[in-house]
Amino acid sequence: MAALARWCVRHRLITVLLWLLAFGGVTAAGAAAGSAYSNDYGVPGTESGHAAELLKKGFPHLGGDTDTVVWHTTDGTVRDADVEQTMTGTLDRIAELPGVASVSGPYSGQGGHRISADGRTAYATVTFTQQAEDIGAAEAQSVVRTAKAAGGDGLQVELGGTAVGLTESPRGHTAEVVGVAVAAVVLFLAFGSLAASLLPIATALVGVGTAYAGIGLLGHAMTVADFAPMLGMLIGLGVGIDYALFIVTRHRRGLKRGLSVADATTNAVATTGRAVVFAGATVCIALLGMLILRLSFLNGVAVAACLTVVLTVAASVTLLPALLSYIGPRALSRRERRRLADHGPGPELPAGLAARWSALVERRPKLLGSLAVAAIALLALPTLSLRLGTSDQGNDPRASTTRQAYDLLAEGFGPGVNGPLTLVTRVDGADDRLALDNLDTTLRDTPGVSSVTPVTYATGGDTAYLTVVPDSAPQSQSTSQLVNRLRTEVLPRAERGTSLDVQVGGVTAGYDDFAAVIVGKLPLFVGTVIGLGCLLLLVAFRSLGIPLKAGAMNIAAVAAAFGIVVAVFQWGWGSDLLGLGRAGPIEPFLPVIMVSVLFGLSMDYQVFLVSRMYEEWLETGDNRRAVRVGLAETSRVINSAAVIMISVFLAFVLSGDRVIAMFGIALAAAVALDAFVLRTLLVPALMHLLGAANWWLPGWLERRLPRISIEPPECHAAHERLGDVSVDELRKERQRDVRDIPG
Repeated sequence: MAALARWCVRHRLITVLLWLLAFGGVTAAGAAAGSAYSNDYGVPGTESGHAAELLKKGFPHLGGDTDTVVWHTTDGTVRDADVEQTMTGTLDRIAELPGVASVSGPYSGQGGHRISADGRTAYATVTFTQQAEDIGAAEAQSVVRTAKAAGGDGLQVELGGTAVGLTESPRGHTAEVVGVAVAAVVLFLAFGSLAASLLPIATALVGVGTAYAGIGLLGHAMTVADFAPMLGMLIGLGVGIDYALFIVTRHRRGLKRGLSVADATTNAVATTGRAVVFAGATVCIALLGMLILRLSFLNGVAVAACLTVVLTVAASVTLLPALLSYIGPRALSRRERRRLADHGPGPELPAGLAARWSALVERRPKLLGSLAVAAIALLALPTLSLRLGTSDQGNDPRASTTRQAYDLLAEGFGPGVNGPLTLVTRVDGADDRLALDNLDTTLRDTPGVSSVTPVTYATGGDTAYLTVVPDSAPQSQSTSQLVNRLRTEVLPRAERGTSLDVQVGGVTAGYDDFAAVIVGKLPLFVGTVIGLGCLLLLVAFRSLGIPLKAGAMNIAAVAAAFGIVVAVFQWGWGSDLLGLGRAGPIEPFLPVIMVSVLFGLSMDYQVFLVSRMYEEWLETGDNRRAVRVGLAETSRVINSAAVIMISVFLAFVLSGDRVIAMFGIALAAAVALDAFVLRTLLVPALMHLLGAANWWLPGWLERRLPRISIEPPECHAAHERLGDVSVDELRKERQRDVRDIPG
């Protein structure tokens, strides 16, 4: 690491130009290639997956994305001549647009069921030639624009569906701008130097910007969800600014000790830079743990987020040293430069609130530790009511056309029309046909069913499907119960004596199958991620207690964060106020991504906190002193880093995207709890109570473990002074040194 830092400092112009070239090249390539994101929740081998395959083979014309145009009149009915003429012409124009395969309206053929009982609401089905991820934005926007043009006095026209949802205008880059602005303010308050506060942001932006464009290219090679770039940016800005913050802090410490700019930069990368690489590696390991789930949807998210972390770490240990060499002593504030010039170099000793807090935790470990446990347990209680499912357009903001179309359909036709179930089967012989013809009667008598369409047979007669409209919304628990009832009770009885094998598909069935697969593999995933992380800590700190406490703390942080997510998004405490739509279930992939990201992020704080304690333990063998010194010297930088990360994460609530907002609040809550409750309160309290047992390792294991060093140990700050510091000054300063506070 030292050699890399020296090269970057010596060839700083080349380093900066290489990064700018990489950023510009990848961005240009991404713009030329375009995006190819796909929200494919399909899981091979599930019943809903089989249903989709059967439907696609038997009815190829149904393979494209299906959206709806909904209109509502406040005066008269939708059957009035002027309304019918207006909407018939509009639907005809939509049918002629590029990318549209067909349009089925309420005014012709058997479309009467598309008019509500009160005659005030009607809808048409627009079928595209391709699935939503393959539909161009211009094609979808043309449909929206043509339909919206029909609206006027007394006639409201709204659109819903996946393709239409992609046209909803995002709120620009407000979230990123707000997050970066808050981070800049925190950095300036921490450093007192404008130049030093801007470098972590510049470094993170270059790394994240390169990764953002790279994720767009990645979508052409594998399945990548459309929220992956935003998630990558959210994670990258948080960790990128934090990693740069840690390195700049060590660099400033070196300058205060009298080192030259080049030596301070090299020392910062050789010490803290190694810890940054280790912390980044743990984040990547946790993210790549999602690959063991073998779900293409999550594979792309894992690789995209990992790419972002890798590039931010690379920028922190290469680009940042080059930029630090450019600003020179201006990494220190003017007051710090004057003090250095007037009084000479000296150690930076922990003082103030950090020192007092460290001493307080040492004096009251039982009381403070109990308060921390109680707070975490209270926040984690809502997690017990966690319900996984996928939100639909009923959770969109009230002003969006998709949300208004959803509400109009629900009011006019019942909530189930927004997510009908599709029953598909192969047909072999007259007995199967007879059973299918009788099935619709059975289904209509099934609790939870609102209506059933007649059976539709494929041209060859070997495949058939029928549509079941529930009497509850797609994301409702009642609809999930109906899916289970159909699969376990109703359909098996109807299939007796026939060769029928009716598969239940549709929105809710697909979401439930996806969630079931996730939940089934979650224990293996969590065990693997936590096991690998604990193994790394075991090797790094040569202790059984440190990794076990880290694993327990990570689980506690995740549980408490999920409690907050459940309260906000599932119970609806403030979700409408935040512009995130009504309450709904928690996305099934959230636990997986949350565990990956949070485990990686919390490992950062664990590494930076415990590595300083471990250094002091190796030097003195005094556990109380090691914990006190480690907490006092690292708590300020950890808290500053946490405030930055929380600000960045919370800013993404402004994105207007429910999934991204869910990640933002979950990650912000977890980081806040981890930094301010767990790492700076519960962990040191437990370490004080456990004493020397913190560092115990069986002899046989000690001999077999490889030896690695996260961060080379440094001597006491007082011992690092230069020779011109007088003994009297040293004695006075040691009286204020937190190292010597009696426990």
